[in-house]
Amino acid sequence: MASKAQIFIFPPYSSSKPRSLSISSCLPIKQARNDQTSSTNKSPAGLRVAFAAGGTGGHIYPAVAIADELKLVDPNSKFIFLGCPNSMESTAIPSARFEFKSIPAVRLARPFFSLRNLLLPYFLIKSIIKCYVLLSRFRPHVVIGTGGYVSFPVCLAAFLKGIRVVIQEQNSVPGVANTVLSLFADLVFVAFNSTVESFPRKEKCVVCGNPVRLSLKGSVGKAVSRSHFFPWLERMEGSSEEIKVILVLGGSLGANALNIALLHVYSQLLLEHKNWFIIWQTGVHSFDEMDSLVRSHRQLLLTPFLHSMDMAYAAADLIVSRAGAMTCSEILATGKPAILVPSPNVAEGHQHRNASLMADVAGSRVITEDELDSTTLGTAISEILGNERLLADMSERALKAAKPDASSEIAKHILSLVNVSGVKEKW
Repeated sequence: MASKAQIFIFPPYSSSKPRSLSISSCLPIKQARNDQTSSTNKSPAGLRVAFAAGGTGGHIYPAVAIADELKLVDPNSKFIFLGCPNSMESTAIPSARFEFKSIPAVRLARPFFSLRNLLLPYFLIKSIIKCYVLLSRFRPHVVIGTGGYVSFPVCLAAFLKGIRVVIQEQNSVPGVANTVLSLFADLVFVAFNSTVESFPRKEKCVVCGNPVRLSLKGSVGKAVSRSHFFPWLERMEGSSEEIKVILVLGGSLGANALNIALLHVYSQLLLEHKNWFIIWQTGVHSFDEMDSLVRSHRQLLLTPFLHSMDMAYAAADLIVSRAGAMTCSEILATGKPAILVPSPNVAEGHQHRNASLMADVAGSRVITEDELDSTTLGTAISEILGNERLLADMSERALKAAKPDASSEIAKHILSLVNVSGVKEKW
């Protein structure tokens, strides 16, 4: 049996306790944006905003990015996040220093006519009543839904109470919940031009892109970020430009097919290329198994979850990842070449559509899970990393397709909407 891998984990991970996922506030509150220093961009006095975001980081991160942006405009703004108990949002939101309140979970089973949906109306009404009470106490000027099961009862309760409602759709094609919510929402923020066609009331749609974690747009250098993960690289002979780093992202919960394919090819890649390095996020559910199977290698970092995502993106020359909407947006924002393996298990086929769009706008390589094995993955990695011209072209196309100011644009539209609703302005 191969020896156990040397693992670098940020922060330390213990498999004996449930994993608590945390996120940092996307941007220091005191930092000002150049386009918001004008007195004409100040926000309403006492702005109060409620967010409905949960389920995955792909729904949580955009909400936090929007809240951070609004906080920049008016540090006196108040925010509340509503989500499910014992969930990712229940730990991630407080860690970002925002108030969190739990509401009863309402999950739609698939297929729709499943027996498990018989009690859906009861649970939905129960959740709506709880949301109505919480919104009555907080008295928000606007409610923002960024997706997940939690968005539907919160936004519906807001509509019944006469509160302004906006939703933000990360995917190229919306799910059932956001399609229904769009009928009574005041604004619908979408990431792609093509997404507008999927909504019945197109006049409500505003194409802004996805609000990515603002920390990703920092100025962390490639050499510094690589040393963060591989400290001994500073002593390595030769040009740092010759080093290539592959960042593998299976999502916070992991991607078994991607992990297995990489498990059977990583050793060969690192053996053939002494200047290649791999940062491998296995996902919290897959870490122990991968840890027991992966051999120790100085060019490999194995971790269940990455908290220093700004460092990880800055260090990477190539991303190998699932095709979640927010991951795709982060790839564009950071200008990284990518190999995408869309999950076949995501509702409405979101990831396949996301991956197809990424292939069109950024030249990302797409490998379906049916095609995925160690050979196809290894060949794709070698073809891209071995071609400097292709790397440069993919990076240029990604940056050109990115919308780095999405959160700022969304914040401006929200403030304009609140102004229209008659909230007293502080000019």
